[in-house]
Amino acid sequence: MALARSEKPDLILCDLMMPVLDGFGVLQRVRADSRLAPVPFIFLTARGEREEVRTGMNLGADDYLTKPVKVDDLLTAIRTRLERRQQALADVAAGNRRPAQPADLAGLGLTDRQNEVLFWLIEGKGNADIATILGMAPATVKKHLEHIFIKLGVENRTAAIMTALERWAESASTSA
Repeated sequence: MALARSEKPDLILCDLMMPVLDGFGVLQRVRADSRLAPVPFIFLTARGEREEVRTGMNLGADDYLTKPVKVDDLLTAIRTRLERRQQALADVAAGNRRPAQPADLAGLGLTDRQNEVLFWLIEGKGNADIATILGMAPATVKKHLEHIFIKLGVENRTAAIMTALERWAESASTSA
């Protein structure tokens, strides 16, 4: 933590099993520190139980990779998180931002669970990842997405994301 605070890394790659403070504790401290909170955080660990993955993602990890991992997969995850961080910085500089939590999407007329699914969709997660994070079956995620598409009047994931972000930005600007 001291090193992260002094160096302000571009990305944190963290194991779960460490002495003194485990990876979940590190992630909680990173997300609680306003200077470090925006830094992309990836778990790289041998612990890949569904509950551990869910815990990591619910605490705010950007990705969770289990060992052994292919080098290409690791590099893709790092590249994707760094590109997403650059885009987020560009969005902030342009005056745009994204919902920080599922509750930020409350004005879209969706259920709380649909807001959670949509939030993780906006974060770039696939159905399997969303299912793991939220503790549901992938088929349930698919069903939630069908309902989200209907309520938002769209036909696919990309349109749902764009529509949700546009409506969210409109409601955020009118309430500001």
